[in-house]
Amino acid sequence: MLTFKISSDYRKLMLFASMAMIFCLSSCNEDELLEERPLSSLNDDAVLSNKNGFEAYLIGLVRNAREECVQDDNTYYITNFPGTDVAEDAGAEYFTYRNWVSYLTPVTPEVATNWNWAYTKMIAQANIIISYANDPERADIWDSEAERNAVVAEARFFRAYTYNFLANLYGGVPIVETVETSPKFDYVRASRQEVYEFAKEDLEFASQWLPPTVPSTKEGRIVKAAADHLLTEVYISLGEYQNAITSASNVIDSDLYHLMENRFGVSADQPGDVYSDLFATGNFNRSSGNMESIYVWQFEPFVEGGGGSQGGNRAIRNMAPFLVRISDPNGLANVPTDSLNRGVGRVRGTNYAIYDIWDDANDIRNSKFNFRRDFVYNNPNSAFFGQPTQPPTVAEDSLRSMYPYPMKIEGLPWQGINNSGRTQEDVYVYRLAETYLLRAEAYFRNEQPDLAAEDINALRERSNATPIAAGDVSIDYILDERARELMYEGRRRKTLIRMGLLVERVRQYGLKEEWRSTIQDYHNLWPIPQSAIDANFGAELSQNPGY
Repeated sequence: MLTFKISSDYRKLMLFASMAMIFCLSSCNEDELLEERPLSSLNDDAVLSNKNGFEAYLIGLVRNAREECVQDDNTYYITNFPGTDVAEDAGAEYFTYRNWVSYLTPVTPEVATNWNWAYTKMIAQANIIISYANDPERADIWDSEAERNAVVAEARFFRAYTYNFLANLYGGVPIVETVETSPKFDYVRASRQEVYEFAKEDLEFASQWLPPTVPSTKEGRIVKAAADHLLTEVYISLGEYQNAITSASNVIDSDLYHLMENRFGVSADQPGDVYSDLFATGNFNRSSGNMESIYVWQFEPFVEGGGGSQGGNRAIRNMAPFLVRISDPNGLANVPTDSLNRGVGRVRGTNYAIYDIWDDANDIRNSKFNFRRDFVYNNPNSAFFGQPTQPPTVAEDSLRSMYPYPMKIEGLPWQGINNSGRTQEDVYVYRLAETYLLRAEAYFRNEQPDLAAEDINALRERSNATPIAAGDVSIDYILDERARELMYEGRRRKTLIRMGLLVERVRQYGLKEEWRSTIQDYHNLWPIPQSAIDANFGAELSQNPGY
């Protein structure tokens, strides 16, 4: 008996463009194309014949999930921040969201890149794990139903994560829940409601069977609280506010998590505060004493596979200013350092995010330990070394080369190279502070503003900010607090699209008039990639209105 072994290059060609031909994924060499191999080769049937094989596939899925962040230099940052109320792609050489009508189209690169990541790296892999684990002919692999269900639960979490991702950006999308073994060209879109319902079912199963914790050797793997946290968001999207409150409370009221209120971890004896401790390299995981950590993408220098396809966290490259373009009065340029690394000023905060929301002088999230607002001439050869830089005199300097930013994007340089624009900083996907904010949103939508205020105040009191009253709570206020707590951490575009407020907020807080005035109502959803529509020739894969 023979089986086909499909190369990853072929799969990318056929699937990344359209997801119209979802085959069984199999392990292979890069230079092979549909070469016949005996069943003893490393294909799905062979690998998924024992527990180690399933563990290997799950580790691959964890890695694929991290690829959302590092699949190329800037897709993650363009996807989540510029063209929102908190940031813009402001440098003169950049062009995203300058004119929304001409930029955001069905052929915009990140529109297809994110779609392809979702269907080919996440959903297809998750479906294989789920299908094979539930195969009755493989029942003897498992010591118990619970053992098998824990494997299925982790895969179903990632599948739900991905469908929630798709629904938040694109609205309704095709639901693929089986392993396709032959070409398929007739996908149709489910409704957005149906996609959220599908994610909900996966997450309810995952919440039941995922472990409450994992050992430090498995940090970055999925635990029950991650499912409950995401389930809270999905319940809100479905209008099931009481269920959302219950799901968030399962995390908040457990004995496993609490907001960090005292100094901790590797930075505890250094200048700073508890908020800066949350973002010190080495403090992101529970093994550091961080009881706020729920799900974290892991980066490990000098380890094979530890940095993803691009090698390291690229937040500082994309989101920090291009400080090496700042020169002293004698023309001597600044230099990269460990803390400043080498940003290129791709993503600049809006005035709303950098200035307007910081109305409480005591809020530690805006302290000198957490927000870099002052810069100096740092070249040791400069006669002005250590002196404050002069204020920008041209627009490009303030838009790209020197602007305030949250220091959470800084970290130890990747492999000790301080001009690479990369760090070894881990990345929060979920931490408990956001669980509080999701529950606050659910309480407010459930007409319980007093309880919403309590959840918001849990964060404000930790940050030494003045508490608010129930009458102060609104969706706008929750978004303000999300910006203060989760700036450049929470995926802002998906949050605003989920709430139906992207267009409104950009019109109000966009950095420049052209960016505010060209956005149209239909931009509250992304378009379906044209490549997917063209390849799906057996049925109509409908486009979102306006595109």
